Amino acid sequence: MIDPLEPMTSPPPTPIVPPPKNSRVRMSSAQRREQLITIGRQLFAEKGFDATSVEEVAARAKVSKPVVYEHFGGKEGLYAVVVDREVRSLLDRITTALTAGHPRDLLEQAALALLDYIEGETDGFRVLVRESPVGSGSGNFSSVLNDVAHQVEHILGAEFKSRNYEPKLAELYSQALVGMVALTGRWWLEVRKPRKDVVAAHLVNLAWNGLSHLDAKPTLVTRGK
Repeated sequence: MIDPLEPMTSPPPTPIVPPPKNSRVRMSSAQRREQLITIGRQLFAEKGFDATSVEEVAARAKVSKPVVYEHFGGKEGLYAVVVDREVRSLLDRITTALTAGHPRDLLEQAALALLDYIEGETDGFRVLVRESPVGSGSGNFSSVLNDVAHQVEHILGAEFKSRNYEPKLAELYSQALVGMVALTGRWWLEVRKPRKDVVAAHLVNLAWNGLSHLDAKPTLVTRGK
């Protein structure tokens, strides 16, 4: 019989057992796909397509190889998705940036858009500038530059016509200008000196003024507008 004067004792609390450290985080199919794309982007940027394996992608994601095959069909499929995203991202940045009316301002905007992308999406840029695998139908940095050059060609064509220059040469000049900015961007990716806005200002200085009329201390006119 229970003594009513005896204090009641509560049962000891149930201990909370933490999950094992190596337990796998369950993700939805869409979340897992995004994780694999992020990991693939990192590996392709670090090592290139040929040196990256499905085993490495799976190991970083802590999944089995069949999971990677299920989502992308293999390394080639994952690479194609990564590159397609980067191509669209870079092209969208540059297209959106081209809002000025004056050709000099447009050149500034294009140069800054590319350098902004290199600074903010370094892994993506590394993926694009590496050689694509043989037989790959994926776009690459060259395809992006060609698209941008075509836009610049239309702008230059109208400007050439208004100044009585030969409009057919607009394509040559657009390729030269875009190529100059792109190659400088690849160099700046590694050195990161001088600052981004300084690099853009000097690119525009050379393209707009020419070697014979270079400004000693060029500045940007569109930044901050």
